Amino acid sequence: MALQLGALRDALEDAGAQPDKAAKAAEELAGYENEFSRVQQLLTSIRGDINLLRWMVGANFALTVAVFVKLFIH
Repeated sequence: MALQLGALRDALEDAGAQPDKAAKAAEELAGYENEFSRVQQLLTSIRGDINLLRWMVGANFALTVAVFVKLFIH
């Protein structure tokens, strides 16, 4: 049996749904929740990569400005 959201299954059964249909709906929703969790992890990883790239570009810009200042001021 696949992962289910027990509270949802119980609530659907209490509302009058057939047990097999309630279990199937709970399994399907648990699958969507699992997929959203994977997408959230991916977006968090991408956000970290973007932050690293921002720091790298900033450091590169600062060093480039320092080189130009040294070239034209000295």
